Amino acid sequence: MLIGLHVKNLALMEEAEVTFGKGLNILSGETGAGKSIIIGSINLALGEKIPKEMLREQAEYALVELTFRVDSQSQLERLREMDIFPENGEVIMSRKITASRSVGKINSETVSVACMKKAASLLIDIHGQHEHQSLLHKKKHLEILDEYAQHQIKEKKEYLKQCYQAYQKLQEEQAQALKEGRGREREMSFLEYEIQEIAEAELVPGEDEELEATYRRMANSHKIMEAAGLAYGLTGGDGSATDQVGRALRELQAVAHYDSRLEEYCSQLEEVDNLLNDFNRELSGYLSDEEFDEETFFEVEKRLDQVNRLKDKFGGSIASVLQAKEEKELRYSRLKDYESYLAQLESQAAQAEAELRKVSEEVSKIRQEHASRLVQEITSSLEDLNFLDVAFSMDFQRVAGYSANGIDEAEFLISTNPGEPLKPLGKIASGGELSRIMLAIKTILAENDQIETLIFDEIDAGISGRTAQMVAEKMNALGRSHQIICITHLPQIAAMADSHFLIRKNVVNQATVSSIRLLAKEESIAELGRMLGGVKITDTVMESAREMKELAYSVKRETAYFKLEKNKK
Repeated sequence: MLIGLHVKNLALMEEAEVTFGKGLNILSGETGAGKSIIIGSINLALGEKIPKEMLREQAEYALVELTFRVDSQSQLERLREMDIFPENGEVIMSRKITASRSVGKINSETVSVACMKKAASLLIDIHGQHEHQSLLHKKKHLEILDEYAQHQIKEKKEYLKQCYQAYQKLQEEQAQALKEGRGREREMSFLEYEIQEIAEAELVPGEDEELEATYRRMANSHKIMEAAGLAYGLTGGDGSATDQVGRALRELQAVAHYDSRLEEYCSQLEEVDNLLNDFNRELSGYLSDEEFDEETFFEVEKRLDQVNRLKDKFGGSIASVLQAKEEKELRYSRLKDYESYLAQLESQAAQAEAELRKVSEEVSKIRQEHASRLVQEITSSLEDLNFLDVAFSMDFQRVAGYSANGIDEAEFLISTNPGEPLKPLGKIASGGELSRIMLAIKTILAENDQIETLIFDEIDAGISGRTAQMVAEKMNALGRSHQIICITHLPQIAAMADSHFLIRKNVVNQATVSSIRLLAKEESIAELGRMLGGVKITDTVMESAREMKELAYSVKRETAYFKLEKNKK
């Protein structure tokens, strides 16, 4: 249930705080007073796209905050699956908007727009001003049926989608295989050449790194030998470091017996002398062993060129070259056994189609079973909405081939006059009739999906008189089991309000500001008078408004009584 709405700096709303109640919450006001801002702000908080003009002039930011109370265990479980945990039974969804960006939060944690929309779909259902127009499109009819049957059909539809994707993939592979078959001999010859080229190279993982190190050393052998020779000359022979250290050691040893402290220096210098001698011997051996071999250098260079050429051609590393060889061998094998491969694909495609047909028919059966129940419920609901002699049905057709949605094409049919045949809904229903039909459907889907809060933005389009009264009674009955928030221009619907809010537009400090407030009983009657009387509100109009409110109370008491009796049974 939507407890509260807080709006700041949004269009004409400078700041507004609304606390909604149980049952039927009515929002009324003059045209242009800002009623659409309320629905627009709720939509924004729930993740809808933000028009730039919604930000109030000269305001740095806009803020919309919705507070929900969640009591349903099924809703709590589904929210927990999304890592959303109500605090004290409440979920707070907010959206802060600036000129450059927006930030959405649920219980103070920043979330994505997709997350906000998904969470909102569990808590609230909004019927926009023109949503009933979607009934003109046949595709929408099947969506409504699937939503009605979702508890039985959801998993089947997901599996159906997987089956369709697998079937499509095999069909594409078959088409590709037939296309490939035309140049098969030429491709096999080229593959054979590339496989042989890689095989003859006999590549070893890591070989390229060793070759590069060897090549660098041999390519710079002259510099290496020159530097090593110079180092040898400086550390060995007459006048070298070895000779100088040896002389220093002998001088110290000759006088060490005069001062015991010199013995330690002798030991240290002796270690240096030994290290230099060892180093000099090893460097001498290195110089003796290292001889530049032109032929060896040529072979290393040639091998490195071969390895690098294959790396450049097949992916940049020896591992990728070897993987390319495996893939080409597999491809060659497949082309070599082309007829067998085609037969295998054909068999797999036939199996995939059989499974797709099976699950499509299972989904279709579930749809048709639920369609009969949905049609009965819609018919009953339409009778409550002043369709006196309505006949309603759903026609199924099988589509050619398959789709991710199965094999069904479905359409609502209706007849609103006795003796007239059933015809497609989109061809004969008027705007007012479509509005009432959508109200009937929304009511049924909300009961089926246990959505607690329903919002109707001007559901009264195109209706008046007795029909308006019956829509009002339907809204009242729906308000006994759901929280309803409804924007309306009709006094018949407004009279049924459990909570009546007035939206007004005023000029404050030379700026236009919209405000919203809850009306007391007498204020609500005065607003009904305005809705009934227009420009001039007479005593007669006010008496009619008062009578309309009393009649609404009678209907409410009767509805509550029958609900109580039903619960007792």
